[in-house]
Amino acid sequence: MDKINKDIIQWDVNSWIKALDFWESKIDLNNGLTCLELGGREGGLSLWLSLKGNKVICSDLKDVKNTAQSLHLKYDLFSTICYQDIDATNIPYENYFDIIVFKSIIGGIGRGNNLDMQKKVFEEIFKALKPGGKLLFAENLSASPIHQTIRKRFVNWANYWRYISINEMNFFLSDFSKYEMKTTGVLGTFGRNEFQRHCLSKIDDLLLNRVCPEKWKYIVYGIAVK
Repeated sequence: MDKINKDIIQWDVNSWIKALDFWESKIDLNNGLTCLELGGREGGLSLWLSLKGNKVICSDLKDVKNTAQSLHLKYDLFSTICYQDIDATNIPYENYFDIIVFKSIIGGIGRGNNLDMQKKVFEEIFKALKPGGKLLFAENLSASPIHQTIRKRFVNWANYWRYISINEMNFFLSDFSKYEMKTTGVLGTFGRNEFQRHCLSKIDDLLLNRVCPEKWKYIVYGIAVK
């Protein structure tokens, strides 16, 4: 497994890396763009954007510099990444960013079954993007009843995390001028370690992503244009 991809994606890499492949196939990300990563934690997507020569604000709700800077220093990224604690439901910028990116944050923001708070994130992103700016998103879907049952039993945060549906993602993106979405992943998430997740995701690639309906898949990713 490519070490840089592991540092960027961090978990269930072979499934989530499809979002990066899709983004890179659709838009040129090597133009000194002004970018924001929301919910950065270890700052993997900030690393990805910075390695392409862009200026990036790596953000999370709190303490993002402490959680993300060590990864960026490993790649000698001193001048292109800065850190700011930002609430994704209250982004303090307007018409500012060329690119805003996030991965797997909407479910946690919707804890307590708060659909309105999840929608607020997309409204704030829309406000913060320049006209023509792009949102790059990758998020967990509610997926099949089997996924939902197993999460409740084995995933600590599943009882408060609000997994979204494809229809809800269409609703969240309704203010954007256009958007394109893809789905992936059926078995990959069931692996108990990264090796198992990698092997199971290969079965997804070979068969299940081709034959299973979108509503059974656990990742949605895409691009939305302001």
